[in-house]
Formats: sequence, C-alpha cells, structure tokens
Amino acid sequence: MGIEELEEKLVAIEKKALEAIEATDSSEALESVRQQFQGKKSVLDEVMRRLKELSQDERPRLGQKANVVKCAIESSLKERKNFLYRQELNTRLSSETIDVTLPGLGRKLGHTHPLTQITSEIITIFYGMGFSVVEGPEIETDYYNFDALNTPLDHPARDSQDTFYTDTSDQVLLRSQTSTVQIRIMERQKPPLRVLSPGRVYRNEEINARKYPLFHQVEGLLVDRDVTFGQLKGTLNEFIRLVFGKPLKTRFRPDFFPFTEPSAELDCQCPFCMGEGCRTCGQRGWLELLGCGMVDPNVLSGVGIDPEQWSGFAFGMGVERLAMLKYGINDIRHLFTSDLRFLEQF
Repeated sequence: MGIEELEEKLVAIEKKALEAIEATDSSEALESVRQQFQGKKSVLDEVMRRLKELSQDERPRLGQKANVVKCAIESSLKERKNFLYRQELNTRLSSETIDVTLPGLGRKLGHTHPLTQITSEIITIFYGMGFSVVEGPEIETDYYNFDALNTPLDHPARDSQDTFYTDTSDQVLLRSQTSTVQIRIMERQKPPLRVLSPGRVYRNEEINARKYPLFHQVEGLLVDRDVTFGQLKGTLNEFIRLVFGKPLKTRFRPDFFPFTEPSAELDCQCPFCMGEGCRTCGQRGWLELLGCGMVDPNVLSGVGIDPEQWSGFAFGMGVERLAMLKYGINDIRHLFTSDLRFLEQF
C-alpha cells in the first residue's frame, strides 16, 4: 500500500471518527468510540504500523498527516466529553431531588470500652482511699522489671518463653508487670507513699479464652510506718465490696512473689452464686482475684528506704480478669476484637 492510499485512509478514518463522536449520546458510548479510534488496536494505530513499509522520505510526510488526524480526533473527543458531562449532570439535577424537610440521619454516640470503664472504677475506688495514680514506660530495662523487684537470675519469668525482649538490647524488654512503676516512684519519692499504677503489660503466652499476650494491670503500693497484713486485708475487702456492690467473703492462699514476703493469692466468694457453686466459678464457690503481700525488705533497701523504719504492702490485679468476672464475659478475646455486637452491651 502506497503513501497516497495511506493518506486517503487517514482522511477516511478522521471523517468516520468525527461522525461517530458527534453521534454519541452518553459517556459510555463515547468511551467505546474512543477505544475504537485511539486504543492500542485501533484503526489509526493500524495505519501507523504501516510506516515501516514506506521509504525514509515518505515516513515523515505520513507521520505528520497521522498526527494531524490524531489531534483532530482528540479535540473532538474532549469537546464531546464536556458536552455529555454537562448534559448528564443537568439530567441528574432535574431528576434527583432532596427533601430538605426530612429529619437528618442520626449518628450513634460512642461510649467507653469495658476495660476503660472497669479501670476508671478501680482508680476511683482507690482514689477514695488516698491512692494517687502514677504511670511509667511500657518498654523497660531488665533492672526495673526484674532486678529491682528482687527477682533472681534463674527465675523462669526472665526466659524469652515468658517475656518479650527487644532487638535493642538483651536487657531491654516489654514490661511484664506494672510493678516497675512502683520502683521508679520509690526512687524519686520518700515514704509515706500510696500509689496506683495502671497500664498495659506483655507476656509471651498462648492466646486462648483466658489468656492474651497483651493485657492490662493495676498495681497498688502503700509504704508507711507500722503497716500490717491486716491493713492489706481490710483495704482489699473494701475494694471488693465496692467493685461488686456487695460484701463478699475472702480468703488468702499462700503463694510466692519475689517482691513480697509473705505473699498470697486473694480469692473472693463468687458474686454470682454467693459460694454455692456455679459455672462461672467452676462449682468451687470461689474466684481467684489478685496477688498481694507485704513488700519484701530487699526491695525497700534497693531503693534507699530503710526497712527497719518503713514497711508496706502491694497488690496487683489483671483488669481483664476483673472485667470478665464483673460483666460475666466468658472469653478474653472479646475484649480485643472491636466487635460492636459485643461492645454495645456495655
């Protein structure tokens, strides 16, 4: 095919394209025409592929002609696109109406998460007993998380199977308890002290209905002169009465924590069956609530407090456990899923 024939074909393509563009009555139809004359496999593209069959002198002539045709088609497409857009917009504006007299759509108000609710309640109760809230970093050193809390080097909690260590250093980790805050406070302030330290903690545990590698803790510390275990018991009994809305029997079971001596686990009478035995308490009539004890003299000495003059008690509870007991939640994972079907119940 010679150059004259190709030029005639370009003229015919231009005429056909302009007629087809003018005949379109919608944006969809215009797009179909565009692909027919401007796409990779369009008739115009087919002519351009014939350039290689022409001589060196003829190629610029045909290329220039093809460029003129291409520009004419692009200009016509743009003009028609703007026309159709205005036409379709006017059609929509005339057919779609808004009744401004109708009431607006309401927006649901949010509310605090159950973990936030129970944490605020715990803080309010202990605030009434003279405790103040203190906070500390979640990324801690081995010293504050273990050494200062009288934890021996061979204690299992130091293993990576239990604690999340970071890549920064083998002595930098995610805290496994908020007791670290108590050490920092005792370093800066001298007794008497009444502090409450809420916050997130991390332990390398398998995820199931009762355990999660991230959870929340609230720990309390009281240091003063002549502090007794009886005062610890009275404080915790009053807390249980206030948080569950009724007095419940309690019992202490001997336990071991490196930073308290003596140490105990505190059980309370099941508030759902009042000790008769039910599904919540596993038919035992008792619920394990928290750990507590008298502050170990080694801990006091380590922060420069004379254990001969000062004594104290400490306690720590998992916020998730308390929330599950108070609200009757049977799976800890519900507290972390952001499922509105669950959260809207609180």
